Parts: sequence; structure tokens; C-alpha cells
Amino acid sequence: MTMKSNAVTSPIREVEGLSVRYGKVEALHDGKLTVGAGQIVSVIGPNGAGKSTLLNAIMGALPQTGPAKGTVRYLSKDVSALAIERRVSRGMYLVPEKRELFATMTVEDNLMFGAYRRKRAGERNHLDQFEHVFRLFPRLKERRKQAAGTLSGGERQMLAVERALMGKPQLLMLDEPSLGLAPLIVKEIFHIISALRQTGVATLFALGRSAEFQARNKPL
Repeated sequence: MTMKSNAVTSPIREVEGLSVRYGKVEALHDGKLTVGAGQIVSVIGPNGAGKSTLLNAIMGALPQTGPAKGTVRYLSKDVSALAIERRVSRGMYLVPEKRELFATMTVEDNLMFGAYRRKRAGERNHLDQFEHVFRLFPRLKERRKQAAGTLSGGERQMLAVERALMGKPQLLMLDEPSLGLAPLIVKEIFHIISALRQTGVATLFALGRSAEFQARNKPL
């Protein structure tokens, strides 16, 4: 498993000595990385290399059978002991490989769930993010009343990313965002995500092939 990134800026996320075991199997050993504001980092490796485990450990989403050891800092604060809900409330979002959309609900309703945390926190402008994400993904604006289950694979991936952006994340993590998608759709998704750098969003990818990493990069 290797890691690539664009230039380092002020750190959003720092990981040191992160290790995960599932019984006798060590899925991740001494993981270390830094993701800065507006930076794109790619974790690259074959199936079973520990990419998904790394992202889930950072997010606090591991099952009890695989607790993580090590230090995870977010905005210079140790969040290693925080539950996933607390990490989300601080602006961390993970788009899992399976996307986990509500298939029978419309695009618009799926996005409402993405804004739930901000609504619960009393932000009156929590729906203002709609127009921002629709500018990034115009084809979904055309399908806002369409059931998520009727979208193409590429459109479902766009919706999963769009839903995460409704929460205005500072750190966006994506697990295999290009898996099973046509090359042109992959290029479009990566182009849109690269544009998020201008807003300061830090992005962490897990990818199976280095050729899929679209940002200008160098080894960490």
C-alpha cells in the first residue's frame, strides 16, 4: 500500500502508529499520514492491503472485533477515542465503497440526510448547500426528484459524494470511488472533487490503481 499527494499545507488530519487487528490477522500496521487543507491524498494498493481498514479506522467506524491502536488527530486535537457521530459533527465524512444510499428515496431526499447534522445543530442556512453541490454536479440537479435506485452507477457515486458535501466537511474520505465505473465518468468525478481544493476541503482516497489518481502528486 502506497500513498500519494499534492503539496502539503496546514494539517487537517494526522495519523500516527495506526494499527488494526482482526483476531490474529494484522490488517494495518503502523499507519502514518498527514492530510492538509485543500490537499488530495491517495492511498493505493490491491485488495486486502488495508486501504478500507485505514479509512474506517480514521472515521471511527471499525467493528468491535477490530479496534484501532494509535493516534488520530483532527485539527490538532486527538479524536482517537471519539465515536463516529462525534467525528462527523466535527466535519469528517466517509463515502464508503457501497455508497449506502436510500434507493427508494429521491436524490433531493438523500441530500437532506446529508444536511441533517447541520439542521440538528440549529443552522438555519443548512439547505443553502443545495445550490453549491448542484453546481458541482449539474446532472443530479436535473434528476433531483428521481429515485436514487434508478440512477446509473456513476450518478449514484456522484450522489454519495454530494450527500457528504451537504454536511460541509473539512475532511472528505472516499473508499474506491471509481470502482466499476466507466473511465469518462471516473474522470468527471475526479475533476469535480479536485475542484474542492479551492474551498480548502481535504480529500483522502482509497484506490486500487495508481493510474486512477488524477491530481498532480508526489510520494509522501
